[in-house]
Amino acid sequence: MRIARFTHENEIHYGTVHGEPGDETLQYLTGDPLYVGVQELDRTVDVSEARLLAPVIPRSKIVCVGRNYADHAREMGNDVPTRPLLFFKPNTAVSGPGDPVTLPSWTEEVSYEAELAVVIGRMCKDVPVERVPEVVFGYTAANDLTARDAQRTDGQWARAKGFDGACPLGPWIETELDTSALSVRSSVNGELKQDGNTEDMIFDVPTLVSYVSEAFTLLPGDVILTGTPAGVGTVDDGDRLSVDVEGIGELTTVLRR
Repeated sequence: MRIARFTHENEIHYGTVHGEPGDETLQYLTGDPLYVGVQELDRTVDVSEARLLAPVIPRSKIVCVGRNYADHAREMGNDVPTRPLLFFKPNTAVSGPGDPVTLPSWTEEVSYEAELAVVIGRMCKDVPVERVPEVVFGYTAANDLTARDAQRTDGQWARAKGFDGACPLGPWIETELDTSALSVRSSVNGELKQDGNTEDMIFDVPTLVSYVSEAFTLLPGDVILTGTPAGVGTVDDGDRLSVDVEGIGELTTVLRR
C-alpha cells in the first residue's frame, strides 16, 4: 500500500495511492494513518490535481546512518565502520517532493546522497532484530543533502546535515517492501550519478532499526535514513536532483541560491 500526504483545495490530507506511474489517483483517508489507521473515504483526486508533501513530518527525530555502504566509505576516504555510525537531522530539515531547497549562504560544497528511509509506526525501545517488522510503518525515499565543507571543518555534523530543507522525503510511503535487495539511484539534471543496491549495505534495515532502538526510544513518525551508495558529488543553484528507490518511486528536488 502506498500512502501520501498532500494538499488539495488549500487543506492538508492523507490518502492511499492507486494506479500506474503517471496516472495515479489519491483516495482520501480520515486522518493521519500513523494514529487513526488506514480508513479510506469515498473521495478521490488525481495526483496531477494535488500537491504532494513530505509523506511524514517526524514529531521527534530523524536518525541517520553514515558510511553504511563500503564503496561510499572508501570514496570519502574513510574506514568501513564496525558498528552503525549515527547522527541526527532536525524535523525542520524535511522538504517534500518537488520542493525547492535554498542552499545556505555559508556553504559552497553541497552534495546529494540517495537513501532508503524507514518510517517507524509505533513507540518502541530495544527491539529485537526479528521483531523489527512489527514497528515499521513503511518506507520512503530520501536525499541526505550535505554541506561537505562544513562537515569537514565543524567537527560534528549538525550544521552540515541539518540545514533547512536538507532532508527531502517522498514521494509517498510504501508499507509493504522487501528491503533486502532494492536499487537506490540518484541523478542530477537527468544524468545518473549513483547506482547502488541495499544488498550492499554493511548493516541491513532490521539490524539498523534494532541498533537505533537500543539507544533511543522511537516514536510513531520517526524516520531512519539507512545510508547512501557511492557516487556522491557536488551540486549548485538550478540543479534538479532525483532519487529513485526501487518499489517506492522517484523523489525530485530543485536547488536554489
